Amino acid sequence: ELYAKEQVSIEAIMKQNSEHEYMASQSGFWYFYNTKLTDSIATPNFGDIVNFDYNVKSLNGTLIYSKADLKTQNYAMDKQEIFTGLREGLKLMKIGETVTFLFPSEKAYGYYGDKNKIGINLPLICEVTINSITQIQSN
Repeated sequence: ELYAKEQVSIEAIMKQNSEHEYMASQSGFWYFYNTKLTDSIATPNFGDIVNFDYNVKSLNGTLIYSKADLKTQNYAMDKQEIFTGLREGLKLMKIGETVTFLFPSEKAYGYYGDKNKIGINLPLICEVTINSITQIQSN
């Protein structure tokens, strides 16, 4: 019921911003490319270190955390804790791309929020830029 309600809100945002080409992920969130690269640069794999910047907004566009607040992040793919939507979103991206994601609350911080500025069951918009991917060779 909550997901359906949030989906209606997200679809309204996509309709209002029809200049963007929104895509639905298989993981249950929506996104569009602010900057898309068409060359064959690889997306991150398990264990790769992804260096990225992002911000967090509420669905009405209010900034919750700026890129400066969150600082540049280094994330070992699928080896560290990060909220589900962002983990799945990073897997779709290449170095130099910027993507705006619309996450229903279950793909964001869910029932618990972040115990700071993000409340419970809050859908989020995140603009994410990948700066680098350090590939970790597997044996």
